Amino acid sequence: MTPKNFTNIRQSKQQKSDPFPRINGILMILICFMTLYPVWYSVVISFNDGQDALLGGIYWWPRIFSIESYRAMFSHQGILQAFLISIFRTVAGTATHLLFTAMVAYAFLQTRLIGRKAYMTIGVITMFFNGGLIPTFLLVKNLGLIDNLLVYLFPSMFNFFHLIIFQAFFREIPKSLEESAMMDGMNDFGIFVRIILPLSAPVMATIALFQGVWHWNDFFIGIIYVNEMELQPVATYLYRVIAQNQSSQMMVNMPASISRNAVTSQSIKMATMVAATFPIVLVYPFLQKYFVKGLLVGSIKG
Repeated sequence: MTPKNFTNIRQSKQQKSDPFPRINGILMILICFMTLYPVWYSVVISFNDGQDALLGGIYWWPRIFSIESYRAMFSHQGILQAFLISIFRTVAGTATHLLFTAMVAYAFLQTRLIGRKAYMTIGVITMFFNGGLIPTFLLVKNLGLIDNLLVYLFPSMFNFFHLIIFQAFFREIPKSLEESAMMDGMNDFGIFVRIILPLSAPVMATIALFQGVWHWNDFFIGIIYVNEMELQPVATYLYRVIAQNQSSQMMVNMPASISRNAVTSQSIKMATMVAATFPIVLVYPFLQKYFVKGLLVGSIKG
């Protein structure tokens, strides 16, 4: 037996005797279970008969399958309007955020920008300190954004942490591309639109996922700055269903075609939670390949 074969056999025995991989695998399975089971339980209860669910004992699948809770939820006119507001907010808010933050990040990389270091210092300070809720509310009010759809777009157009991520990616783009474009007579905006943005698909997808999920799940802006119910997104609608027991009001206004014996306030809450979460979950598989690349931005040189 050669020394090399002896070393390989010794390493394989050590790996077999090492309990860490098994313990690590068991812990990961437990963490995944604790993360996914509450979601699965909500889905199961939402598709179960409401009165039967009150008896308990439902853990893995519906005991009496029913879609009456979803019928009751979607029969309420407010939920459909809330979905439309959330779709508009997520699409428009993410698009404006990507464009504006990427433009500022590219501008801050230009060494000829006067006061660049001062701007970066101010930006870093804002990552740790802010004006607080009351000054922000007064600013939004003075800008005329109360009960205005633009309140979902303007305050979230820029994020300095995302600017840092953009800059880390932009530094990996060869400077020779920009220099060639300048020699051909292209200005900074043309370089940004025609060269920088097309090459930045991974980081754009990553930031889009972060910002899109935030827009879809945020309920706070709808509570603080929007008083009109028809302008509130689905996350705020879900908050009112859970916190303010609006599900009981939905049961009172149900159409006669929906069986009231198959629906409870709890089942409507679960159905609303599942319906509000499902659309944003569908987006992740389409952005996953870019998401992994974007997380490694700036970690690998060369």
